[in-house]
Amino acid sequence: MFDEWRPALTDSVLRRSVGNDAWNRGAAYAREGRVAEVSVLRATGQVKAVVSGSLGRIYQTVVEYDGGESRWWGECSCPVGFDCKHVAATLLAARQVHMASSEAPGAPDWERAVADLVQAAPSPGGTPIGLQFDVERAVNRRAAGPEVSVRLRPVVPGAKGRWIRTGVSWRSLPFDWSGHRNQAHADALTGLHRVHRAADDGPGGYSGSGDAPVRLEEFGPELWPALRRAVDDGVTLLTSRGGTVAVTEQPGAVTVDVRQDGDAGLRVQAVVELADDVRMPATAVRLLGSPPHGAALIPGVDGLPDGLVADGGLLLVPLQRVPRSVERLVTGGPVRVPAADRARFLTVFYPALRRALPVRSSDHSVELPEVLPPQVGLHVEHTAGHRARLTWWVLYRSGDDVRRLPLGRDRGDTSDVGRDLAEEDRLLRALPAPPARLARYWYAGPQPRPVPVAELSGMDAAVLTTEFLPRLADAGVLVEVTGEPPDYRRSEAAPVVAVSATDVGDGDWFDLGVTVTVDGEDIPFPLLFAALAAGDEHLLLPSGTWFDVRRPEFDRLRKLIDEARALQDADRPGLRISRYQAGLWDELVELGVVAEQSERWARDVRTLLDVDDAAPPPAPAGLAAQLRPYQLQGYQWLSVLWDAGLGGVLADDMGLGKTLQTLALVCRAQEAGELTAPVLVVAPTSVVSNWAREAERFAPGLVVRTIEATGRKRGTSLAEVVEGADLVVTSYTLLRLGDQDYGALRWTGLVLDEAQFVKNHQAKTYAAARRLPARFKLAITGTPVENDLMDLWSMLSIVAPGLFPSPQRFTEHYRTPIERGNDAEVLTALRRRIRPLMRRRTKEQVAAELPPKQEQVLEVVLNPKHRKVYDTHLQQERRKVLGLVDDLQHNRFTIFRSLTLLRQLALDPALVDGDYAGIRSSKADAFLEHLHEVVAEGHRALVFSSFTGFLGTVRGRLDAEGLPYAYLDGGTRDRSGAIDRFRSGSAPVFLISLKAGGFGLNLTEADYVFVLDPWWNPAAEAQAVDRAHRIGQAKTVMVYRLVAADTIEQKVVALQERKRDLFSRVLDDDGEGGLAGPLTADDIRGLFA
Repeated sequence: MFDEWRPALTDSVLRRSVGNDAWNRGAAYAREGRVAEVSVLRATGQVKAVVSGSLGRIYQTVVEYDGGESRWWGECSCPVGFDCKHVAATLLAARQVHMASSEAPGAPDWERAVADLVQAAPSPGGTPIGLQFDVERAVNRRAAGPEVSVRLRPVVPGAKGRWIRTGVSWRSLPFDWSGHRNQAHADALTGLHRVHRAADDGPGGYSGSGDAPVRLEEFGPELWPALRRAVDDGVTLLTSRGGTVAVTEQPGAVTVDVRQDGDAGLRVQAVVELADDVRMPATAVRLLGSPPHGAALIPGVDGLPDGLVADGGLLLVPLQRVPRSVERLVTGGPVRVPAADRARFLTVFYPALRRALPVRSSDHSVELPEVLPPQVGLHVEHTAGHRARLTWWVLYRSGDDVRRLPLGRDRGDTSDVGRDLAEEDRLLRALPAPPARLARYWYAGPQPRPVPVAELSGMDAAVLTTEFLPRLADAGVLVEVTGEPPDYRRSEAAPVVAVSATDVGDGDWFDLGVTVTVDGEDIPFPLLFAALAAGDEHLLLPSGTWFDVRRPEFDRLRKLIDEARALQDADRPGLRISRYQAGLWDELVELGVVAEQSERWARDVRTLLDVDDAAPPPAPAGLAAQLRPYQLQGYQWLSVLWDAGLGGVLADDMGLGKTLQTLALVCRAQEAGELTAPVLVVAPTSVVSNWAREAERFAPGLVVRTIEATGRKRGTSLAEVVEGADLVVTSYTLLRLGDQDYGALRWTGLVLDEAQFVKNHQAKTYAAARRLPARFKLAITGTPVENDLMDLWSMLSIVAPGLFPSPQRFTEHYRTPIERGNDAEVLTALRRRIRPLMRRRTKEQVAAELPPKQEQVLEVVLNPKHRKVYDTHLQQERRKVLGLVDDLQHNRFTIFRSLTLLRQLALDPALVDGDYAGIRSSKADAFLEHLHEVVAEGHRALVFSSFTGFLGTVRGRLDAEGLPYAYLDGGTRDRSGAIDRFRSGSAPVFLISLKAGGFGLNLTEADYVFVLDPWWNPAAEAQAVDRAHRIGQAKTVMVYRLVAADTIEQKVVALQERKRDLFSRVLDDDGEGGLAGPLTADDIRGLFA
């Protein structure tokens, strides 16, 4: 900028700008050096300066060059105001500055960058401002020491060279109307004043018209940075007497001096220490702040070292931090401790005091004890039963004194004085984290810490002892143990399961023993099962050995034992197992070893379990038939049951020769001389004669008696009839009616053919079969489960009463979980339980040579008149049923009457109302159409219906067309004659009611089967179909099921599909369908959906 102004700074231009008089006088001022702080404002092109006028007055000048007129214009704060001698002096001084800078050699860049480090600070521009410290008598004392107060005031130079308070105040510091003050000074002092206002918490407020007093003792710790800034910015610090005020560079420290006082007392006094080992009592200085952050040293005060502070001066000393907890001691003067309290002071208060301030005995009159850092401790008290009590504490040691303080006192608790809570917190934070198992004995949160007192037991105590206590000791915790802890150790050895069955003379029941050992140590069942039930990971034994219980064999064992308990017939101590529960025993043995078993148990149960591995025995000599391999295996299984006195269920598929296998068993017993009393066979009425024929054909050596009437009708007693018989055949009806007569006789065995007849365990027939005395009982059925699992339970409770003794427990343990369809594991267990006592083979498994069975659903569309009648009644019955179904039990009869009516309407409207006799049956028309074709091709057909009335309709149509047929229903007298007419070929069609002829018949002459209406239970239909599709059939069997379209029959078929999987899930091991129960309210709603 000066380079640009060079032509404008010549003498001629300057003279022309200010005039000759101002030029001459200004030149004299410039030579005398009265111009200072020459600066150029580049933004405005102005030159500014400060000029000292006569009488020491200071004037501010501003000049600006006018290029248009080639002259300078200047303003000044003097009375002249413009283009005065002060302006002329400013321009001449500016020219001198320009010439000096032009002539000076240029410094290198690096030197100019760091020049300020070694050069003296430039003289601040403007009027300097100083800070005056007035020492006054204290009015509101805040600290001990001299009774003085130090007031601070801003001052400026006066006309006589002295600092004066005129024209400046704390209030006016921020406002420089004249622009003459040193801005750096003003800013520094303004900042100091701001610090005071922020810290001043004195009583009341200042209400005068002048400045509020600013007193040194009212500042907070921020005083010292603010003072340091003022000194650095060149602010002069002085007292009102003109003495120097100094601020020490290094902070002082407050310490505590403990000396002997009298014989054994103590004198405790705060001391202020400066550099160079300068010390003085805190009472000799004016302490500043609360708690003290600094001190003012005033000359002439007692206790102050001579020469430390000049006369009339003041020494300000910042102090290192003084905790508020010792403020009373530091500011209150010396404290005397009586001899009686000396020990307590040194052991309790001295450790806390030395944490706050350095403590020493300057004259060595008092031996201060060694204070060790606090230490966390843990007391562990072991008691019997794997129990441990934990008590946490903190140890404080001062000299020979040791104090043990409990952990966890509140911070407001003053009973334990001298505690170092901060150090305790640090120690607790440094403790190792507890194992996850012990986390509940630890307070969570941002500052985790142990629960002060805790009771542990079991595995918690083991983990504490073996894992956590060593870690705590390594972390510096003082661990104390009382009581004798067990020898806790982890075992990796595999557990050994041993089972036993001992004979206690209780019929079919044996005492079941199960023991588990680890490393030769017995594991108590209650402990093991409690751990498994709770989902624990480990089990602790009384000896201290512990091991992982998350082993599949343990979980399996628990379930098996639970099952054994559930199957017992009464609550009693200990475990029992029945001979019929061979499957349960087998699974227990799979888990371990057999420790003991009675001879009878080994003979009966082991033989039953091993039957499949034994070579099949030869068929009895008296059996006039060649047994197929699977029949021979069935006979072998039956023989094992007979020998052991156990019962079972022969559940082979229909048509596989269950009767023949049973006759083979009776022949074997006869030949062995074991038929000391007859074997009683109970069968449906329609099958009684069939048993007689089969026995005559295949076991001619057996003496067979058939009972076909009650004793009253016969006129002879039952005992007379069965005298000398090997095999007695009767019906379920006669067994029920003659319950007492049959029960009074001795029987070697009981065979229940078509055993689904005893599926209702609340019926009299069931009760009669169960009460009948017989050493051996066998159920024969192709459908052991028709509706729900209680069908199966009913049969097993007769033939194997010890397998599932209680129907309630069977329901809870098996039926309910399985029928809900959500417990595959229970279903698997049930299969395993019944497998030893139930033998079931399907045709697909054992009769591959049997021709296939082809099934087809023929959908029948109702003719318009038939449809109209059906739809009219459907609407009426739907409203009725849906209004009643919510109370199914109470309205069951009415609901099923409506369902039966709709099923009949789907067959023939005339079955419901004679007025509809003129409406042709669509079902009968469709059937006859197919039947004519079948008969014309030389085939023979079985025709089944649930309704004898509809069979009557079909008979009428056949009679009208001259087509011969045989007929069988429950009222048929000459059943054998009807069967013979069909077998002989004289009648190619056999009309049979589903209930009367669906079982017990062997009609392999037929190769077509018509099912005219679907029945609720698919098993009943399957039995009917298997009258033709059975051993001995040489042709493919065609099965046609006629279903009326858009009627209740289609809904029944859908319901059958849901129930059809019953066998496969419970008996055949390969089903995935849902297990259906009896007809439910939801089933009924579905029929009308």
